[in-house]
Amino acid sequence: MADFRTIVASDKPVLIDFFAEWCGPCKTLAPILKEVAKEMGDDVKVIKIDIDKNKFLAQKLNVRSVPTLMIYKEESLLWRQSGVVPKAQLLKALKEFK
Repeated sequence: MADFRTIVASDKPVLIDFFAEWCGPCKTLAPILKEVAKEMGDDVKVIKIDIDKNKFLAQKLNVRSVPTLMIYKEESLLWRQSGVVPKAQLLKALKEFK
């Protein structure tokens, strides 16, 4: 995986989904994220990070449950939420940081 700091250094909002293959709510969230990415287009980056393959990063960022969503822009964490987040709430948060 590319260097995390490089990913979150974007001048556009970066929505990161910390997920796990075995996680039921993560599977529920996946199509919502696809719709958000499609609707926002080039205004946002959507990145999925498997916590089982990136244990160190998940630990460093204190990800205790999945799914955990974070929005970064220019290396700053602007928003964080655990659990399935409705599409409207995600779009609202992303547009706020555009």
